[in-house]
Amino acid sequence: MLMLKFASPPIQASRIRHNRLSCPRSLLCKFQKEDQVKNIFVGNLSFDATEGAVRVMFEEFGTVDRVNLVTDRETGRARGFGFVEMSNDGEGNNAIAAINGRNLDGRALNVNEAKPKENRGGNGGGRQNRW
Repeated sequence: MLMLKFASPPIQASRIRHNRLSCPRSLLCKFQKEDQVKNIFVGNLSFDATEGAVRVMFEEFGTVDRVNLVTDRETGRARGFGFVEMSNDGEGNNAIAAINGRNLDGRALNVNEAKPKENRGGNGGGRQNRW
């Protein structure tokens, strides 16, 4: 069970009722951000696309917290997809509806809500145990 520590005795996370009045200030921002952030997948990006170009496209619809274009670890070259975090769920939904299918650098973008990352498990290096 998750235990949270403050200056007072530890509190079990399952006993916290989150709202503006009962939540400690340090937790309030964390929980509010998780509730409101819209994580958006952007696919079929040109390998020459920049974070700035993607940010400008999404800022038409609201505040963009973060843009992350995924790159290859070894070459540093763009992999053709990325993620955008918008601070408001409604603005994120409007952006998805408007930008999906729009062209950027001659390519039609595939834009939808990002799915949570799956726990792929594994034991590093792709090796299986023999026994």
